[in-house]
Amino acid sequence: MEDLKQKLENETAKIPWLDLQRFFASGHTIFISPELDLIDVALYMTHDNAEKIQSWMNKGLVASVTNEQAREWVQNETTLWSVVVRPWVLVQTLKPEST
Repeated sequence: MEDLKQKLENETAKIPWLDLQRFFASGHTIFISPELDLIDVALYMTHDNAEKIQSWMNKGLVASVTNEQAREWVQNETTLWSVVVRPWVLVQTLKPEST
């Protein structure tokens, strides 16, 4: 599990939303609340822990990126943390100290 966590950490990157729009258009972007650790969520998704993911979804902490979010990110030229857990691209807003 630590090897997978390290692999995901190495694959995490800051990416401008404009570069991710094609994934959004295909319905493959998932927003992860800043309250959660992006890598932890990616690990749960990789291990197909549907119960934990559903719990976060029910709390609004994990959800498909909305049209409103996408528009705002385009207008603000937002850069996001992202990591791929195929077929999904998980995105999270940057914490102030990360900018």
